[in-house]
Amino acid sequence: MPAYAIAQLNAVQLGAEIADYLLRIDASLEPFQGHFLIHGAEPEIVEPGWAGHIVVIAFPDMDAAKGWYESAAYQAILPLRVRNSNSTAFFIQGTKDGYRARDLVAQLIG
Repeated sequence: MPAYAIAQLNAVQLGAEIADYLLRIDASLEPFQGHFLIHGAEPEIVEPGWAGHIVVIAFPDMDAAKGWYESAAYQAILPLRVRNSNSTAFFIQGTKDGYRARDLVAQLIG
């Protein structure tokens, strides 16, 4: 099943370090078949409580997502983002093809 690396970024300080990060991140994703689904888009807020921007990177599976994050290539540029933004990042498992919300009911109530 697909997996996603998601980050919420606030207070990004645009400058040379963020530019360097952006110039290098694509190459770090390639060996893990990662690609951006959301990056740099301005969110249209429809319910209160959200601030900042979101980045979503898709991977074929959780092993690939974690492999990318732990890779030497990404670890080398990670401090550039961390030093220049307030951010939270996490991994999340996607759903299988054909998934329907009702599938969760069976899981929840046995």
